[in-house]
Amino acid sequence: MQNQPTSQGQNMNQNQMPPTMNMNTQGTQATPNTNHGGHELFDAHEVIAGIISMLDQYQMYEQHIQDPALKDIVKRQTTFVTQMYNTIVESFRTGQKPSVSTQVYKMTQTHDVVYGITPSQPKKPNQSVNELADKGLSAYMLGQTKGLATLLAMTALEMTNPVLRRVIADSVPNFIEMSYEIFLYQNKHGYYQVPQLAMQDMNAMLQSYTTVPNQGNMTH
Repeated sequence: MQNQPTSQGQNMNQNQMPPTMNMNTQGTQATPNTNHGGHELFDAHEVIAGIISMLDQYQMYEQHIQDPALKDIVKRQTTFVTQMYNTIVESFRTGQKPSVSTQVYKMTQTHDVVYGITPSQPKKPNQSVNELADKGLSAYMLGQTKGLATLLAMTALEMTNPVLRRVIADSVPNFIEMSYEIFLYQNKHGYYQVPQLAMQDMNAMLQSYTTVPNQGNMTH
C-alpha cells in the first residue's frame, strides 16, 4: 500500500506539466519545425501566396511601364521582396532563425509632398490593355503593397511560432515604406493628389487635444 500513489497524486501526475512544455496532439514535445498552430498555418499560406501574387504581377506591370523611374522602383522592390519571400518561407518550413535575417527597405524618393487639387479628367476603366499607363500601373503597385502591409500586420497577431512571428512583424514596416515610395512617386506626377483643409480648420483640429502628466510612477 505504501508504494501505491494516492488518487490525488495520480491526478497531479496526469494533469500537471511544466508551463514551458510545448506539446502536440500526441502528447510529445513539438519540434521547432512543427510548433505552428492550425490558424497560423492558414495565415502563413495566405501571406506567402500574397507575396507570390505581388511578384508575379510586378512582372506583368514592368512590361507596360514607360517611365524609367517607375521601372526602377519595380526592380528594386522585386529584388527586396524576393529575399523577403525566401526568409519567410525558410522560417515557415524550419521554425528556426533563417539564414538571411529580415532586411530594411530603403527608398530613393524624397519626402516632399505636393498638396492641393488640380482639375483632371474623370477616371474610367480601361477598354483594352493598350490603355495601360504609368498612372494606373503605379496605382496597382500601391494596392499590392498596402494590401500586404495590412495582411502581414493582422497575421503577426495570430502567430504562435516566435521566429515566424518576428519575421512577419518585421516585414510590415518594409511594405509600409514601399507603399510610401509609390505614393510619393504618384504624388510627384499628379496621379495621387492630396487635398488639405482650410488653415483655420486645420489649426482647430491640431489644437483639439492636449497632453497629461505621466502617472505611471504614482503611488495608488
